Amino acid sequence: MAFAPHTAHRWITMAAMAAGLMGSARADLLIGQTAGITGPAAGSVKEVTQGARLYFDAVNASGGVHGHKLNLLSLDDKFDPKLAAANAKALIDKGTIALFLTRGTPHTQAVMPLLAEHKIPLVAPSTGAMVLHKPVNPWLFNVRASYQREAERVIEHLGSLGVTRVALVQVDDSFGEDAMTGALAGLSKAKQKPVAHEKYARDKPDLGPVVSRVLAAAPQAVLFVGTGEAVSQGMKAMRAGGSTAQLVTLSNNASAGFIQSLGKVAHGVVVSQVFPPERSIAKPLIKDAQDSARKAGLELTPSMIEGYASAKVLVEAIKRAGPKVNRQSLRDALEGMKLYDLGGLELGYSPGDHSGLQYVDLAILDETGKFRR
Repeated sequence: MAFAPHTAHRWITMAAMAAGLMGSARADLLIGQTAGITGPAAGSVKEVTQGARLYFDAVNASGGVHGHKLNLLSLDDKFDPKLAAANAKALIDKGTIALFLTRGTPHTQAVMPLLAEHKIPLVAPSTGAMVLHKPVNPWLFNVRASYQREAERVIEHLGSLGVTRVALVQVDDSFGEDAMTGALAGLSKAKQKPVAHEKYARDKPDLGPVVSRVLAAAPQAVLFVGTGEAVSQGMKAMRAGGSTAQLVTLSNNASAGFIQSLGKVAHGVVVSQVFPPERSIAKPLIKDAQDSARKAGLELTPSMIEGYASAKVLVEAIKRAGPKVNRQSLRDALEGMKLYDLGGLELGYSPGDHSGLQYVDLAILDETGKFRR
């Protein structure tokens, strides 16, 4: 995927702009993001962030919210949980009204203790970990469905195709364990067990030995759970080993960057999705996102839709919080969003439920590298 020429420059200049924000203009609201701008999740992080910026730019171009312009400050945590926590604290100290689009399960977990301490909401973490849904954190508001639901849906789909020999490959961290809870639940419902269940280290993934053991089990399908670089490595190794098994992964890899990393192996890979297809223009959310992407010279991707929808949720909450919005009033406005139409998708929060959407679907990559449903 190609980014607009000004995009890279914005990563650099945003921090400089934020430095003078608090004293320069009452009409600016600072939104803070820590994510792996570099590192193994960089491709999808760039796309989800680009999608959010498309919406914020459109809002700012029309005058902002209650006269406030919205500025997204993105700091690179290099996909390191410790750095994610440090970045979040730095963003809080700069006066951000909310944290937004953190990436990674252990990374978001590292940030969570700061929310109640500083009474700041975290909106739309770009992870579907169940630990972010239950128990309900009063300061954290999810937008996308959980990984457990995605993984269970994948297993249901494979079962409907008559696939009974499923192998599971996961990153050995809280993200991997969480997603596999859903996959194992799906297999249990079908009265099946995985023919192989392998783990690999998050910091130094070595998929060679893992794939060798999976190949020995002769699976009909393999569900890979992890970030794009490692999953791509594993899928390529499966094909190099002669396997024709159906290869599947979750929505965190629904990005153009992941497809490019797969190369010729991409054709036929199934990726779960947590938003409608990027060509579903019958849904106002998708049509608006498509129009914004086209104006910016970008091709809309599933990850960009996640960012766009997440920004729309945050902006709606800022509107509801009123002209004198602060962290507490923003949190209260979010929790009061009982039924909100995102544009063909209905989202809702309550004191006992901060899950947002439950939408899950599946897509397969065609010979041109496009998602088809």
